[in-house]
Formats: sequence, structure tokens, C-alpha cells
Amino acid sequence: MFDDKVLLNSRLRLIRIALMLSMLVLFSGLLYYQVFRSDKYVKLATSNKLRVVRLPARRGRILDANGVLLANNVLTFDIVGYPLDLRKEGILSDFADLLGRHGIPLTEEILEKRIKKQYVVPYRSVVLLRNLTLPQVTDLVGDPEFPPQLFHLPVWRRTYPVGALVCHVLGYVGEISEQELKELGQDGETSRFVGGDVIGKGGVEQFYEDRLQGYPGHKVLEVDARGRFVRILSGRKPVPGEDLSLTLDLGAQKFAADLLGESRGAVIAMDLRSGGLKVLYSNPTFDLNPLAWGVSSKEWRDLVSDPHRPMMNRAISGTYSPGSVYKPVVAYAALADGVVTEKTTFFCSGKFELGNQVFRCHRRWGHGNEDLVGALRDSCDVYFYEVGQRVGIDSLVRWGKVFGIGLKTGIDLPGESEGNIAGRDWKEKRFGDRWYKGDTVNYSIGQGFLLMTPIQILRQFGALATGKLLRPHLFSDAASPPVDLGLSPKFLKVVQKGMAAVVKPKGTGWRAGIYGVSVAGKTGTVQNSGEDHAVFGGYAPAENPRYAVVAFVEEGLHGSTAAAPIVGQLLAYLVKNDEGGSGGASRKGK
Repeated sequence: MFDDKVLLNSRLRLIRIALMLSMLVLFSGLLYYQVFRSDKYVKLATSNKLRVVRLPARRGRILDANGVLLANNVLTFDIVGYPLDLRKEGILSDFADLLGRHGIPLTEEILEKRIKKQYVVPYRSVVLLRNLTLPQVTDLVGDPEFPPQLFHLPVWRRTYPVGALVCHVLGYVGEISEQELKELGQDGETSRFVGGDVIGKGGVEQFYEDRLQGYPGHKVLEVDARGRFVRILSGRKPVPGEDLSLTLDLGAQKFAADLLGESRGAVIAMDLRSGGLKVLYSNPTFDLNPLAWGVSSKEWRDLVSDPHRPMMNRAISGTYSPGSVYKPVVAYAALADGVVTEKTTFFCSGKFELGNQVFRCHRRWGHGNEDLVGALRDSCDVYFYEVGQRVGIDSLVRWGKVFGIGLKTGIDLPGESEGNIAGRDWKEKRFGDRWYKGDTVNYSIGQGFLLMTPIQILRQFGALATGKLLRPHLFSDAASPPVDLGLSPKFLKVVQKGMAAVVKPKGTGWRAGIYGVSVAGKTGTVQNSGEDHAVFGGYAPAENPRYAVVAFVEEGLHGSTAAAPIVGQLLAYLVKNDEGGSGGASRKGK
């Protein structure tokens, strides 16, 4: 027993000694690199013999579901220098004069501002001039008066091959602002971002900035007293950003744009099996390329002050009264609450009286007796006035939330609005007034205080088609499981029957059903200060839903004529391409 204890103690001492030696070796290594080597770099820096060249990373590409490039990179050249060298008298002035002779109007003051904006340490390079082509940089650097303290650096720049067609999906890249640098905590010498870098501004470019950006590399150089290269002391290669493959189908996107034409509005299409968006188009559009490469202050002001607001993504940020496309939700709420059955009828004379107020139906002479399916088919306002009063605003709000109304969809884009589900509490807080029965009358047909975005309307129709709430997404790897809403299959079937009747020959949305696929949906006309807006939401095939589409046409007057044909044609395109084995599959682009 005694021998065992001695042996154990001996082993423990050996282990302690080994650990101490390991720690000593580690400490010696750290001391060498962090103190002695660091001191060498400090000496080089203080003697003006150290230079650091930052090597930007190639930004990840963005591709559609079929591998078509939506955002790519081209090689350009920057003119770069070091603050240590640029402080020498006359260099910036001479360089500004040289640029002027080559048709590049940059003043010494502008060059000074660029240096100040990018300055971190005196021996780290700063960019004086960007985006030169090979002929331009050859001509400039080949000039005998080109300052020897400057040099050219190849850099990847963003380009958008299909430009405006996908502008609201992609966003664009632009120079990082001082505020963005502060928010990212990027103020050190080894930061991922520095002044002068470009980052995502809106769209997928902004939402997936961390994946697309990549990591810059660098070279640490030693130079002699005259600034001439001696040797490379250390370095790190840049790490390219990640390529992203989207669910978007560029062919379907182009088709939707052609269908909407010059009208302002939005068209969105979603795969009901995954939530992947095949189309997300907002009009008016704008060209991404000038923004990525730089525009003048006047050009920027003209763009942001355009009264038609081309930079607003109407699909996710535009908030509108949904109009009659909200009626299927009211119909389901009435069935689920036991207020009506499929066979319950109300008489429509063309008007509904509430106290001394008169609310009209869109058909002035009325529809006569209407049951639920007929009321959806004919979009009878009076029927839903009656039903809304019986359901009540509290239950309408509760069921609205079930269908995602008043809630952001969670789409992987910045700038999504949540709309406004309104209700008693909201009105009391907003206006200091109580909720009236007349408010419920308007609410029951999707007017009044109720506001939705087109993407929320799309998700609502996805839920009506499948009984599940989907999260719309654009990045193919961002799919999430749908939420089963626990809806009654019996009641849901009745509402679906009514939406299918909308697209039959006698329905208000018959124009959506003449393109070779079975469609179910709902028309809507939205009151507006100018011409009324037009909206239609639907899905296909009606008996086995695979895609949902919403078209919102500002000042389109009637959903039946302006929006329904767009939805019908786009659904036919998607279903037929899906059956043909093209345009529907999402795959990685290489």
C-alpha cells in the first residue's frame, strides 16, 4: 500500500513538471510574438518603414432558383496610398492636377476628406480613387507625373446583370457610413469593415450582409527610407463571401413585371409547399448599378424625392386596406364562431342601415338572398355587414391574428411593415375614442382602420389554401416549418368552395380562371383618395394548392379587371412550368 502511494505521488510530480514546462514554452512563444516581434513592428512603424495593404474580399454572388446570376462582381482598380506618404507637401495637389488632365475632376479637398474618412493608422493604405477600368488605370499610372507614392490595387466591384427587374429583392451595395461603422463596432486596425468599404443597403444585400461580405486579407510590407519595397513581413489571403441561391424564378419575375406593365403596385408568388417566393415584384423600379458604383448628390435626391417612390418595396412595406380579399377571413370566423352556417342567408337590397347611417353594397340594386358561398362569389357587401355585426370586432381581431394579419411575416428582407389590425384598444390609444358599430361594418369588408401589406395578403391566402401559416422567404436555405393553425377542415372547405366560385363564370373573379388551370381566390376593390386600388389573391390548382399569388394594382379601379387576370396568368405559368419540370426547382448555383 505504501509503495502504491509513493508511485502515485511520483507520477503526480511528473505531471506537474510536464505542465509547468508546457506553460513555460507557451509563455515564451507568446512573449516572443507579442512583445519582441511586436516591438520590431513598432520600430518599423515609427521609422516609417512599415506599410499595410488591405486586400478586399470578393463579395458572394446571388443567383436565382435556376442558377441565373442576379448579382455578380467585376474586377476594377483603385488608386491607393499611405497617409505617411500623402502628408508630404504637394503630393495631393499634384495628384489632383494630374486627375484633371485625365478628365477626372477631383479636388485636393475631396482627396483630403477621403483620407480622413478611412484613416485608422498612418501606415495602413487608404483609397483615393475607385472603379477604374484597365485602360483607365493603365493610362493614369503610365503618366510620367504619376506620384511614385501611389499604386493601383485590383478590387472586385458589384454589378447587377438584370438591374431594375429585381431591385427590391436584391437591394444594392453602397459605401459604409460613419454611423454604420459605429453600430458594427468596427473602429480598430483589424476590423472587418473600415471607412470606404461597401456594404448591403436594403434587400438581400443588407439582410445577408454577414454571409455575403467575406473577410478582407492584408499584406504587411517593409519599405526602405525612400518608400521602396523591401520584403513581405506577413499577410493573410482574403476569404470570399458566400454565394446565395434564392427561391426566386427570374423567368416568372419577368412575366409578372410584363403583366403589371406601367402600373404601380406589387405582384408576389409563393410556393405553398415551402414558403419560398417565386416572384416578388414592386413597381416603379430603379436601376441598381448606378447606386452600387456611385451617383451624384443630385441624382440621389431626385431618386428619393420621386413622388412615385420607386425605392419603396410595395410588396412588404406598402400598407393598404385589403378590401374584399379580407372577406374569406370574416367568413371563416363566422362559421367557427357559430354565427352562420353554409346555408344561412341574408337579403341584400343594395344597402345596410345602421341607425341613421346607410352603408351601400357595390351592386346598388342588391343581390337578393345570399348564402355564404354566394356572398363570396358575388362579393356581396351587405352579407358581410350583417355577418361582421354578429361576429363582433373582438372576434374579428382574434381570428385576424390567427391568419397573420397585423403581424410581420418574417420574410428575410429589411423594411417589412406589420400593417394595422386595429380594434378597440388600438382606437382608444390612438384617438382616445371608443369603437363604434359603424367601424365594425367597414372592418367587415376590409376597409376602415384595417391595413395590410401585399405579403400579408399572400400569406393569408396560403393559410386559406392549406390551413397552415407559412413564413415567406427568399434564401433557399431559410425555409422553416409551417405552423398548423388547427382550423376546422369542415369550415375551411366551405370558404374554399366560395373562393372557387369566385373564379367560375358567374363569379367576380372569372377572368383569373381562363388560363388553363383551376384557380380559387377573391377579388377586392380598395377605396382610395384618388382612383380605387385593385387587388386579387388566389391559389392553384384549386383542388391541390401548390402556389399562391397576390396582385395589388394602385388606382387599378377594380380587382376583377385589373388584378385577377394577372394572378390567373401567373398561376398558370407557375403550375404549367412545375408540371413540365422547369422553373419550379430550387438548386444551388455554382
